[in-house]
Amino acid sequence: MTDTAPPDADKRPTGHACIAGYLKTLGTGPGVYRMLDAKNAVLYVGKARNLKARVSSYARPAGHSPRIARMIHDTAAMMFLTTRTETEALLLEQNLIKQLKPRYNVLLRDDKSFPNILVSREHGFPQIKKHRGAKREKGAYYGPFASAGAVNRTLNQLQKVFLLRNCSDATFDSRTRPCLLYQIKRCSAPCVGYIAEADYAALVGDAERFLQGKTTKVQAQLARQMEAASQALEFERAAALRDRIRALTQVQSAQGINPKGVAEADIVALHLDAGQACVQVFFIRAHQNWGNRDYYPRLGGTESPAEVLQAFVGQFYDSKEPPRQLILSHGIEDPDLMAEALSDKAGRKIEILVPQRGEKAELVAGALRNARESLARKMSETATQAKLLKGVAEAFGLDGPPQRIEVYDNSHIQGAHAVGAMIVAGPEGLMKAQYRKFNIKGEDLTPGDDFGMMKEVLTRRFKRLLKEDPDRENGAWPDLLLIDGGAGQVSAVHEIMAELGVEDIAMVGVAKGVDRDAGKEEFHRTGARPMALRHNDPILYFIQRLRDEAHRFAIGAHRQKRAKAVGATPLDDVPGVGATRKRALLTHFGSAKAVSRANLADLKAVDGISDSLAETIYAFFHDRG
Repeated sequence: MTDTAPPDADKRPTGHACIAGYLKTLGTGPGVYRMLDAKNAVLYVGKARNLKARVSSYARPAGHSPRIARMIHDTAAMMFLTTRTETEALLLEQNLIKQLKPRYNVLLRDDKSFPNILVSREHGFPQIKKHRGAKREKGAYYGPFASAGAVNRTLNQLQKVFLLRNCSDATFDSRTRPCLLYQIKRCSAPCVGYIAEADYAALVGDAERFLQGKTTKVQAQLARQMEAASQALEFERAAALRDRIRALTQVQSAQGINPKGVAEADIVALHLDAGQACVQVFFIRAHQNWGNRDYYPRLGGTESPAEVLQAFVGQFYDSKEPPRQLILSHGIEDPDLMAEALSDKAGRKIEILVPQRGEKAELVAGALRNARESLARKMSETATQAKLLKGVAEAFGLDGPPQRIEVYDNSHIQGAHAVGAMIVAGPEGLMKAQYRKFNIKGEDLTPGDDFGMMKEVLTRRFKRLLKEDPDRENGAWPDLLLIDGGAGQVSAVHEIMAELGVEDIAMVGVAKGVDRDAGKEEFHRTGARPMALRHNDPILYFIQRLRDEAHRFAIGAHRQKRAKAVGATPLDDVPGVGATRKRALLTHFGSAKAVSRANLADLKAVDGISDSLAETIYAFFHDRG
């Protein structure tokens, strides 16, 4: 792989002339190209089977869509990476798009990981739980599910059917009597010996067969057990089995679509309207519908369905394991190449299908309907949001509707575990990917000093902006700051911003009004008298929602920090001791204090602790100062 950078010249031609200048040095092999503007910001990333042929198409002065014509006009330099194969170029292109987020590429904006159900194998009585992230823990993983809610609903029903524990190993080992879940028939109470290990293992096997799609076998087995219990006059056991069968039926009915002919696939459907797009993804695993999720890629406005879906599939599966089949609503630009790239990455064959009839086509039609309805709702919400932002501008005398509103709040208990929080809203509503939390670091702050905490948060926030985006070109600078507080808070924030040399951003303090009653808020601005909005003004409700969201986010961040501090032990600072080894040490010795007092031989006796790590732990507690 080779990389060719733009020439270092102050006066470079732009547009078609700039692009044509590279043709003499380009080869005809595969690779990736980047188009850059006059400030070397990346405009577009693309891949080509033949770099010279692809770049020459941009050098032509006519025949381009408005979006591509604008991109060519802005191009002042190009960069090239040659690759051995076109598949390698495709994978590299998707990596660069996700990393650089070029202005003219189709961008997948929400790319979070999906939760799975994990049946843990690290204990004699396996735990069933939700898992998100890297699959490092031993056990069987089932997923992905579309959302945490879909996992929680399934786990809730599986507890009713299979009575598996969801408590942590530490909780399991410390119990002396069954918890509430046993009382409400959600757990078989293995923690206190109410079920034998072999019988519990049978329940785990049933649960895994269900998650593998073998539901009819599980139901038939439960039905036989219920009939046998009834004939043996064990009516209480028969009733319990009946309840489990009923719960299993509820799981299946809640899943809605359960295709018979599709064992493992993602259904990906695209709907385009007025330059906007919604991609709906349904997750089919083990012949079961494990939920769906919608995405709204950023478009330039003139892309074809094939181009949008090609970009979506490439970026979506860049960090996710693809299923055996991708069933699409539209064809993509390079289906064979994409299938080859995904197959190479997954280590098994991946098929890309665009069905025209049959059950698969019906699944796509259902996903398309969902995509169409979701985009209609999104466009309606966007129109409402635009009206609200226009109203905010009119209410506070702004030059125009704000494109980015940042709302700040603090949370602490008498100064302890202090956290600052920032939420962001814009034309499309809350921008949760832009939320930030700030662990308050100032050691000279008086506990509970809200002014001091706000100063630290804003100083850190805007120093970073000044460093990373001094020209304000990346859309990261706010048009409006909302501060939770009155005239004093606004004055303090104004001083902070003046010290940083940032005095052109509008700022409004939101103070609780008379009797701290919601609806009687007062709004404070620098150099202006306090004002209020009508009690039933939609703009007032909008600002209340933003303030409440900031408060919710700040409290959540504070609780996470406090919980982490409560669960902290001196073992957290020992090199080489992670969560699993920490758990092993606490299980063996009972407490961190007992670990600190243990001799070297006892430490070496702990399962999973090597001799060298035992010596490290011993030295940590006994050779300090």
